[in-house]
Amino acid sequence: MSQRRRLTHMRVSVIGGGTITNDEADRAAEVGRELGRRGHTVVCGGLGGTMEAVCRGAKEAGGSTIGILPGDRRTTANEHIDVPIATGLAHARNALVPMNGDAVIALSGGVGTLSEIGFAGIYDRPIVGLETHDIAGLEIETVETPTAAVDAVEAALE
Repeated sequence: MSQRRRLTHMRVSVIGGGTITNDEADRAAEVGRELGRRGHTVVCGGLGGTMEAVCRGAKEAGGSTIGILPGDRRTTANEHIDVPIATGLAHARNALVPMNGDAVIALSGGVGTLSEIGFAGIYDRPIVGLETHDIAGLEIETVETPTAAVDAVEAALE
C-alpha cells in the first residue's frame, strides 16, 4: 500500500447509480452536504441520480463539485457541477472518477458503480461503502450513515 499524507482538503469521489430511489437521493445529498460542510470537493460522473443528488447536497453546504462526463459536451453536466470535464470516453470515463479522488464513497449502484469500485482498488484509494457492492479480495469499509462515510474517508487519509 502506498504512503498517504494527511489531507485537510480532500477530493472525494462519490459513485453510485444514475437512476435512484428517493431514499437513495436523500442519502447521497446528505453525503454531499457533509463533504461540503467539511470543506471537501466532490468528484463524480457529473450526470443524474447519485451524481446530481450528492452535488446538490455539496452546493447547499457551500462545497465545490467536479463532474467527469462521459460525452464530449460540458453542457450535459447537472446544474450543480462547478467544473465539468468532458471526456468523450463514454463508460471508460469510469476509470477517471476514482482516479481523481483521494478516497471513494460508494452508494448503492449497478455495474457502472461496480467498475468504479474496481478502479478505486487498482488505484489504491480508500473505499467506503454505504449500501453498495461487497467484492471479495477488495477492502471496502462498510458504514451505516452519510456522516460515518465522511468520517471513514477522513480517517483513512490521516
